[in-house]
Order: sequence, then C-alpha cells, then structure tokens
Amino acid sequence: MSAEETVSDELSLHTLKPAQPRKERKRIGRGLGSGKGRYSGRGIKGQKSRSGSHKMPAGFEGGQMPIDMRLPKLRGNTSADAMPIGPFRTFSQPVNLSTIEERFTAGEAVTPESLKAKRLIRKVSVDVKILGVGELTKALSISAHGFSKTAKEKIEAAGGTVVWLRGEPVPKKVKVARKPVASTEPDDDDDVVAVAETDAAVEDEG
Repeated sequence: MSAEETVSDELSLHTLKPAQPRKERKRIGRGLGSGKGRYSGRGIKGQKSRSGSHKMPAGFEGGQMPIDMRLPKLRGNTSADAMPIGPFRTFSQPVNLSTIEERFTAGEAVTPESLKAKRLIRKVSVDVKILGVGELTKALSISAHGFSKTAKEKIEAAGGTVVWLRGEPVPKKVKVARKPVASTEPDDDDDVVAVAETDAAVEDEG
C-alpha cells in the first residue's frame, strides 16, 4: 500500500471531524420529553422566572436598601468635593517638549489638532498640558490648555510663543494672617482706676 492511498483513506468526506466537538445549544420549551419542558428550567413563579429578571443592575437587592448605601462612608476621594481626585475629577493629556522637538519642524504651529494628527494625544476634547521634560531648540507657536513653569520658560527661551487656550491663569493671592500688635502706650482709663484705688486705700488707713 502506497503513502498516497493511506492518506486518501484517512482524509475523506466521511472521516472529516471538527477540531473541537460541537456543543448543541440548550433547547428549552420543546416538550416534557426534552428534559427542559414545562417551566423551561426557570422553576415555578417568582422574580427569576419572569422575563428580564436577569438584567438587574449590580448590587440590586430586591428593593431593599443596598449594602453599599447601608455601610458608613469615610471621608476621602469618594467625595464629590474632593476635586480633582473624586468621582468628578478632571485630568489633562501630558505632552513633553522632547516629543514636540522630534515631531515638529521650526515655525510649525503646535495645536491639539496637530498633536492628534501626529498621534501624540488621543482626544481633542480632553485638555492638553505641555510639560518641560527635554530640551527645545526650535521656535514654535504652541497652543495648549496648560503649561508647566519650566515648559513656558524653555519655549520662550527658544524664541517660541505660548498660547493659552483657556486664558492665562491668574496667580492666587496668598492671605497672610495678621497678628494683633500689643500697644506699649499706657491707657488713660487704667491710670484713673489706679489713682482711685490708691485714694481709697489711704482713706481706709486714716
């Protein structure tokens, strides 16, 4: 028997099988003889026997107060006032000067749209902040929502310009608590009281 005849006997239409055995889907509601008839594996009555019962949100406890609302809460990042760390936190997409130095040529305008076109950021809808990592030797006009202090200094030192898309931030005024200064001048009322007490003491001795 040749090798060709052996292969032809092993590979034929009646010997072909799938790589993995097929698993037939569960066919419910096809009569009592099928094993999944009558109640179709849902049991008798109740919430879980109804349609849509398996689409309940995570943490749903049948209408009673969920455990995440029953437990006491701690102060911290979960507070809505804990900006920008809490659930309503804001963030920006960082871009380093070293990356801008590699991807842009001298005189080219750097904007969120151009950064998106060069795949340096993912979304134009999210704020962009320029960081001062690396050196910049080209004069570029860079427009962004935020700049670090180092990045601004390096851009201007290279002859470029900085454009704040939301306006340049105003530095906050630091409030200094003033301590009350004690006066060294004698009070006239204190002198009058002291003289009256001295006169009263002299009369008592006399």
